[in-house]
Amino acid sequence: MKNLLNPSRSRTLSQALIAGFVSVNLAAIGMVELFGERYLVTGILTMGQVVFLLAPAAFSFFAVRGTGKDWKDLLKALTIGLVAGFMLLLFIWLAVSFPVRSVLLNVSPSLIDLLTFGLGTFAGSLALLGVTVAVSLLAAAMNYLPQLYGRAILYGFSLTLLLALLSQILVERIRNFFGQQAIGFLFSSGAFKPLTALVLFILLTALFIALPRLSKPKAAAPKPRVPVKLARQLALSLLLLALPFFLGTYLTEVTNNVGLFLLMGLGLNIVVGLAGLLDLGYVAFFAIGAYTMAVLTSTGPLGLGLSFWFALPICVVVAALAGLVLGIPVLKMRGDYLAIVTLGFGEIIRILALSDLLKPYIGGAQGVLQIPKPSLFGLVLSTPEKLYYVILGCALLAAFISNRLRESRLGRSWIAIREDEDVAEAMGINLVRTKLMAFAIGAGFSGLAGAIFAPKLTSIFPHSFSFLISINVLSLIIVGGLGSIPGTIVGAIVLVGLPELLREFAEFRWLVYGALLVMMMLTRPEGFIPSDIMRRELHAGDSENVSPS
Repeated sequence: MKNLLNPSRSRTLSQALIAGFVSVNLAAIGMVELFGERYLVTGILTMGQVVFLLAPAAFSFFAVRGTGKDWKDLLKALTIGLVAGFMLLLFIWLAVSFPVRSVLLNVSPSLIDLLTFGLGTFAGSLALLGVTVAVSLLAAAMNYLPQLYGRAILYGFSLTLLLALLSQILVERIRNFFGQQAIGFLFSSGAFKPLTALVLFILLTALFIALPRLSKPKAAAPKPRVPVKLARQLALSLLLLALPFFLGTYLTEVTNNVGLFLLMGLGLNIVVGLAGLLDLGYVAFFAIGAYTMAVLTSTGPLGLGLSFWFALPICVVVAALAGLVLGIPVLKMRGDYLAIVTLGFGEIIRILALSDLLKPYIGGAQGVLQIPKPSLFGLVLSTPEKLYYVILGCALLAAFISNRLRESRLGRSWIAIREDEDVAEAMGINLVRTKLMAFAIGAGFSGLAGAIFAPKLTSIFPHSFSFLISINVLSLIIVGGLGSIPGTIVGAIVLVGLPELLREFAEFRWLVYGALLVMMMLTRPEGFIPSDIMRRELHAGDSENVSPS
């Protein structure tokens, strides 16, 4: 009884039960069966198998991580693997012995066949238990390797799985560059061949091992002729310019969507990340920029037929003025009250766009049509590859302005207001002017994104500017890291780009999306790449951040 009440054993048992519960639930809702149709490595590994083995592997890895790295800790991983495996076996037994499909519609014979690896109920159940235990032990054993090698293997394996998941897109791109013969050499039935996956994993692991060593400065090394920072910036610039050539039409369209959300994220990062003003109606400025561009450039009955480049700065100014209009009545509001008011402002703009009051000017529910694509020196930017450079230029400009503002006196004033308004005002900071500048500049960035969004689609409707867009933009700056420009870029890629690439998994992509957000908030609440100030704030109580008394 004393052994059972041991906190360590009790924690391990609870982790094992949770891992098994997660695996069984993913199977019961049909996620394993749907993903099982998608091979990652031909004849060996399906996405469905990764799904139901991921929970025991992850719990085993974290159960051993941070302990004394005693080999006895592998018993924790063994326990997690056994318990999760037995729970899956119990699920299989219930599905075979009782008509559970009358309640759980997704528990089909093909699901049982997938869980038992096609070996039959008895032999497949033994194989399932053995695989679950083996995967759990291997995941836990990663902690016993030197940190450099363990991390390199983990990153290499994860990136290999990600590339295998995107293999259908890779097939199209490789076929365009190297022909059908290369596809037959690397892929089989739209998935990696086993040798391809193995070689790719080895190369990626070797790369992650070599990168830290290459980045270490050598003692007494001669000074290079070209500064390393300048060389990296030049290489990144060439990569960004050549990106549409390698990505193709579909991936470039996804990149354009990421760029538009990045523009909005950079603006909201000023309002929320720097100034600490929680704005839930940010989509309103996006809509204002889009409708202004539509009215100014449309060739239809509601448009003025102006040039895109002439209308672009007007859209930014109009959106910035709208930011000032919102900012004036909410100057003395903070926290939840400010969020509720800005949410109401966003809904007011959406309802006005739908109303009959403005229908003669912006079309009401029918929207604005016949918005022309932008043109430059007679060249119509009609394809995603051409429009990419407009979005790239605007995103780089917005990132430059945002970075300069953050390091300026105004940026430090925003940070001071976020920390404590009363103290900031006592230090001589003009709260009215500083807050209004944050609202106006943030709204201007959002209006710029909307001004590009309108000609991108050539028609806009009120339903394109729902409250969910504000939530997505807020989520990406939180996941990326509040107050951080690189974090905003990473957040836009993760929360906007990846869901678009996972459309083949239907409604389950939103389940994966939500689970990733929950895990992110539990493991890295400061975001992927947080600012130094935000990292210190969220880890103020950690031992490494507490200065000695």
